[in-house]
Amino acid sequence: MALSAPARAEPVTGAGSTFVFPLLSAWAEKFRNAEADGGDFPAPEGGLDYEPVGSLGGIMRVIAKAVDFGATEAPLGADEVVRHGLAQFPIAAGGIAVVVNVPGVADGTLRLSRAALADIYLGKIDRWTHPALKGLNPDLPLPDEPVMVVHRADGSGSTYNFAAYLASASMEWRDRVGVDTELRWPAGTGARGSGGVIETVKANPNSIGYVEFGQAARIGLTVARVENRAGQFVAPSRHTIASALEGADWAGKPHFDLLTTDMAGADAYPITATVYALMPQAPPSGDRGRRALRLFDGALTRWQQDALDLGYVPLPDRAVEQVRTYWKSYWQP
Repeated sequence: MALSAPARAEPVTGAGSTFVFPLLSAWAEKFRNAEADGGDFPAPEGGLDYEPVGSLGGIMRVIAKAVDFGATEAPLGADEVVRHGLAQFPIAAGGIAVVVNVPGVADGTLRLSRAALADIYLGKIDRWTHPALKGLNPDLPLPDEPVMVVHRADGSGSTYNFAAYLASASMEWRDRVGVDTELRWPAGTGARGSGGVIETVKANPNSIGYVEFGQAARIGLTVARVENRAGQFVAPSRHTIASALEGADWAGKPHFDLLTTDMAGADAYPITATVYALMPQAPPSGDRGRRALRLFDGALTRWQQDALDLGYVPLPDRAVEQVRTYWKSYWQP
């Protein structure tokens, strides 16, 4: 009697954050291999199909039930999570690096205060020789050239966290611009996705932008040191991002509704963003909901090294246990 062909497992579908796309790609490979070795013999094609359309796009798609999960660095408020019949939980964290392309300025040497960075993006500091920048960097060869401001043009969780940091420093930013995934920018040039920001900064001397730290490091962009709440100038790193996470109290937040931007701590990197997964409380048809949980369970417990290798930081152990307990309210991995 001929053996039947292995069942073809439909891929888990997701959409959203470009910030976390490199990490999800690494997890997808681990997940595909783990599922192929499983007892139900899923075909290798059954893995993860993820579209990096930006955090806002991911939120909209999971609300519309067009994907099994959305990924965002802009967590929904607890009321919104409930209203849309969703569940929300953190999966990893990373740093939003402020990157520059200024000839003669080496990686990690440029210092930007909270007020100065807000004024750059407000268009008030428009030359690299502005007194505020020269005062912070008296020994750097800052050129007497216009500052080319680059920002995201799409709905972005990175923008949300970056704007939250600027709002914490500048009342004018809070009043004029605010905090959201999409903004009416006072100055600058828009680029779509993290890749668009990277390419625009690379191609234009005297530019400044913001992008996920691991991507900036792998490509060799110049990263600035930015001022945290303690008044220290720190660059994103495994240590400084982990230091920011130490102050994250998810236990007191329904549906983990917490921004990890501008956390306390002398070593804390102030533009630390946590990525959240959004999933329907009612699982999708077939077994994709259970398989999505297997993906995230592996990511949080067995594949943490992927996060470290790519410049992200895994969740602290206490947060992983909180997430796994939260899942039991709705589903079993």
